[in-house]
Amino acid sequence: MRSEVLKRNIETLPHRALLMSAGLKAEDFDLDKPFIGVANSYNNIVPGHIHLNELTREVKRGILDAGGVPLEWGVPAVCDGIAMFVEMRLSLPSREHIADNIEIMTLSHSLDGWVGITNCDKITPGMLMAAGRLNLPAIMLTGGPMKANVIEGKKHHPIEGFGLVGQVKGGKMTAEEAEQFLPSMVCGAGSCVGLYTANTMATVTEVLGMSLTRCATTLAIDPLKRKQAYETGKRIVALVKEDRKPRDIMTEHAFENAIRVDMAMGGSTNTVLHIPAIAREAGVDIDIDMFDSISRETPNLCKIIPAGPHEMADIDRAGGIPAVLNRLKDWIKDSPTVNGKSIKVIATEGKVLDDEVIRTLDNAYFPEGGIAVLKGNIAHSSVIKQTAVDEDMMVHSGPAKVFYTEKELLDAIEARGIAEGDVVVLSFQGPAGAPGMPEMLTPTDAIMGAGYKRVALITDGRFSGGTSGPCIGHVEMEAYNGGAVGAIQDGDIIEIDIPKRTLNVKLSDVEIKERLKKVKAPDRKLTPLLESYREKFTGINCYGKKIE
Repeated sequence: MRSEVLKRNIETLPHRALLMSAGLKAEDFDLDKPFIGVANSYNNIVPGHIHLNELTREVKRGILDAGGVPLEWGVPAVCDGIAMFVEMRLSLPSREHIADNIEIMTLSHSLDGWVGITNCDKITPGMLMAAGRLNLPAIMLTGGPMKANVIEGKKHHPIEGFGLVGQVKGGKMTAEEAEQFLPSMVCGAGSCVGLYTANTMATVTEVLGMSLTRCATTLAIDPLKRKQAYETGKRIVALVKEDRKPRDIMTEHAFENAIRVDMAMGGSTNTVLHIPAIAREAGVDIDIDMFDSISRETPNLCKIIPAGPHEMADIDRAGGIPAVLNRLKDWIKDSPTVNGKSIKVIATEGKVLDDEVIRTLDNAYFPEGGIAVLKGNIAHSSVIKQTAVDEDMMVHSGPAKVFYTEKELLDAIEARGIAEGDVVVLSFQGPAGAPGMPEMLTPTDAIMGAGYKRVALITDGRFSGGTSGPCIGHVEMEAYNGGAVGAIQDGDIIEIDIPKRTLNVKLSDVEIKERLKKVKAPDRKLTPLLESYREKFTGINCYGKKIE
């Protein structure tokens, strides 16, 4: 074990004194007691994380009972919902920061394995990236979804507030009327109720085999979550003793399975950013085209908020992720998990308890999966959650309305400066352009909340998992790197065809090149972190690959 260097060498006598000064006992240095890191992302700002100290206590109890020595530290967690529209550019960079945090703490302190206690958008992928990078025995505990408030048969939750903003901006209600909804939207502990990025990544974690079965859908307030925490603590000690490492678990088959379940459930488009990043750290190459090819052959079996009426609690009641795996069992490829069972066995044992929440293959909500990848003269690639688009907007052509900030767009909505049929373009929002590739739930929900039925949105930024409607993001190349999206001007006709997977502007290649010679990036105030992030992604696409 890696910790042996701290336990026996005369050179590390002062190291033992320091550890004992922090509370360890002489018996904790026994060679058969692994040092287990506990990366706890608790804070009292983010609802998905406010209960993680309680779960951490159970994890540490499980580690102790299994004969390990728990060593805890803190990991930061940004709430995208709180940061959005205010300062959202630091959220995606926090993913790399979290992976670095864990690398620093585990290697500096000679830990034998570690547990990631996580729950939200960038924290879970950051921890999974660290697991693949370090390849030390590791296991994740995702903290669980929140439960929606049900009032007179209608589900209420914090994210519906973004739609209310749109109704105010669109003149559908006053700000005072919108404020009256605030008490009903308050739900308590857990990641937001629908299949937003946090719960999508919890699902991905379970399918990858990096968390215990049913971890992704068990509610934060469910007593079973504490039991899962305890069992997670016990299991990491076993993984260390078995020398079972993340790269043994996060195989190419595991990533394909995770993408397939994501497509079947209709998860967040952010998985197109996170899964390749995690895979790269684990030594596996996942291309964006894999998402589209798997989506084309995988029916959409779930309609979860924001795409439909069900919440994550309904998925859990219907059998959880094992039930979804069971529907897809003929496609699922064998891969090990932290449970000690293969994912194929878990899929076979899964049982669907509600055929409406998790539909059968021959009664799917949509014949294809959640995400489509569009290409054309605007984009080498771009991403849309097609299962959240109305049928009459699957093919659309309309004039562009170009904006460079969310505020400009919101002001235009308020001034009724957008007409039905328009295609809103938000450029210079990518990793280098914004920089930081901010999520844009505020403008997408504002368009819907204002009552527009035939307005599309295109951006080289990204969208929250809460986004629905004809919203196309992750446009590559981004405008800052010379992408054609930066050449689009007001009035240019944009053509969207989701079934054919095309995205084009009615301009010739010559016209685009001439316009790009005159394009200047907007001047934006940058922090030192954002400056370094812009430098990192200049000439690099949002998937971390060099632009040819």
